[in-house]
Amino acid sequence: MSGKNNTQQAADLLWAAAHDLAPCAPVRELLAEGGVEAAYAAQDINTQRSLAAGRRLVGRKIGLTSVAVQKQLGVDQPDYGMLFADMAMPDGLDIPLGRLIQPKAEAEVAFVLGRDLDDPQLTVADVVRAVEYALPALEIVDSRVANWDIRILDTIADNASSGLYVLGNQPKRLTDLDLRSCGMVMEMRGEPVSTGAGAACLGHPLNATLWLAQVMAKVGRPLKAGDTVLSGALGPMVPVKPGDAVEARISGLGTVRALFAKE
Repeated sequence: MSGKNNTQQAADLLWAAAHDLAPCAPVRELLAEGGVEAAYAAQDINTQRSLAAGRRLVGRKIGLTSVAVQKQLGVDQPDYGMLFADMAMPDGLDIPLGRLIQPKAEAEVAFVLGRDLDDPQLTVADVVRAVEYALPALEIVDSRVANWDIRILDTIADNASSGLYVLGNQPKRLTDLDLRSCGMVMEMRGEPVSTGAGAACLGHPLNATLWLAQVMAKVGRPLKAGDTVLSGALGPMVPVKPGDAVEARISGLGTVRALFAKE
């Protein structure tokens, strides 16, 4: 079977798994010949399907911003996935776990852009000028691959293992924040389950956002004013189940909560 057909097959398996809420086997063997490029091609097939179905693209997520996790997966850079409007959940209201297969939560810094970032030769100064405000965020990651048996090609093809996300509702300007040293504590049922800091995200969440903006401009899907960027986990992800309440507190940014509806 040709590489192109393999890429289509991988996309089809992940699309069906998401639609049926039934995880599939890993797709990395289908994508091995084409590598990362083939994995992003599979992701793009399903992005186009989503857009054709009427979903609205509202931003991007960055994954693999931890150097330790990159080494674990044998890569030397982050990855990215698409954020659609129907993935955004309100802060503090019940999240229907019936939309997810095997969810986990992680705390992040989110940026909302006030300007387009459409030049492949962007600098961090361009990114700072473009960020309108920052918010605390919880990303509810998920995998369409059974038992989270993923490697880099699986997660890229699977829209960077995206699920849902929750943003806090008190925006902060960058001038009021020290995002490199900001501490993060994520609690579940009042007990700390994950800790970290801004430096865990490629040294600074803006570094990750610059990487993303440059890549998005190069691949022809640049970040636009109004887009949300989930800049990457500040600490380890934690599995969630019905009835759980997760709250993340990030120094200077405040708190964000996700409540998971009891089934």
